[in-house]
Amino acid sequence: MREMMKDYLKNNDVHVKDGTDVNSVMRDMMSVLLEGVLDEELDEELGYSKYDYRNKDTDNSRNGHSSKTMHTSYGDMDVAIPRDRNGDFEPQVIKKYQNTVTQDMEEKIISMYAKGMTTGDIESHMRELYDIAISDSTISRITDKILPIVREWQERPLEEVYAIVFMDAIHYHVRSEGRIVKRAVYIAIGIDMSGHKDVLGMYVGENESAKFWLSIMNGLKNRGVCDILIACIDGLSGFPQAIEAVFPKTEVQHCVIHQIRNSTRFVSYKDVKVLMADLKRVYAAPTEDVALSALEDFENKWASKYPKISKSWKDNWATLSTYFKYPEPVRRLIYTTNAIEGFNRQLRKVTKSKTIFPSDDSLLKMLYLATMDITKKWTGHRQDWGVIHSQLEIYFEERLAGY
Repeated sequence: MREMMKDYLKNNDVHVKDGTDVNSVMRDMMSVLLEGVLDEELDEELGYSKYDYRNKDTDNSRNGHSSKTMHTSYGDMDVAIPRDRNGDFEPQVIKKYQNTVTQDMEEKIISMYAKGMTTGDIESHMRELYDIAISDSTISRITDKILPIVREWQERPLEEVYAIVFMDAIHYHVRSEGRIVKRAVYIAIGIDMSGHKDVLGMYVGENESAKFWLSIMNGLKNRGVCDILIACIDGLSGFPQAIEAVFPKTEVQHCVIHQIRNSTRFVSYKDVKVLMADLKRVYAAPTEDVALSALEDFENKWASKYPKISKSWKDNWATLSTYFKYPEPVRRLIYTTNAIEGFNRQLRKVTKSKTIFPSDDSLLKMLYLATMDITKKWTGHRQDWGVIHSQLEIYFEERLAGY
């Protein structure tokens, strides 16, 4: 809702000074939304959209608009009601003799854009509460109108420097060319030098690769990002090579918690407790030298039974051990990807009712709407950001000197 209001004010060069202006803006937004719904209803009735004469299969056609004054809680507003040549069209959103839009309906029409509801949910809601019948396809076409806003959001300018960028993936099923395929949505969350958190982008793809990540990194750079101090990832294939090509000074931290989970996945129940205690001596060590010594002890004790564990830690040590360079407050921030995993859990709550998405655009649309709803609560910064910022300024003094 907040993003829709901001976009409306920006695109229409509107300046709000007092409560009267707010009511005027809300009336205008309601009018635009209602007219959009009405036009989509007529498209559905005729079976073809405006100017799409190739798909026209009826002797009926559009016949301009008639004006109707609607009474709302924001004041009276004029709505252009589309007409058809044969006079068969009877709109459902604003019925023939209806001249009042209740506040509840106003809020519903606007909020359905900001909640990520399925078309079936919206259809049921409109029918049960307002006795209004709107088809799934009409609702889909209406909500598709936000796709340009999504694209604009994906390309918006970013900060020059981000202290931390967390990268992770969340998976969904999507219909594509008659098949159901698994799609990964790669999400980037950044913390800027003021300590404010923001979703930098969401990218729908099939397979992780250095080429895929390179396109994302170049996209961030084209949007104004000059440097990322530390990137925190969950073992994303091809990512270290890609970020080194675009942001060569960025330090990469592999999520230690995920490494621990992967290490203990196939460990016998009777060994887990002791093995975890030995592993903790590695990742909770005060220095990297102490951690390496503990890793050698771990390998000597467990390699004969679980050889892949110590090998995996050694193979990934370069990106697993980055956090040992920093003081404790910075370590706590970067050695896990909890910041982005919490966000992903909130996305899943919104999308759990949708087992299969009809298209990539449908998936992106719902995730964007959910993101706008989640991030409106991200108004402050971490309580310990003052300490973290001071430490980062000392550690990255030369890199931050130009910003």
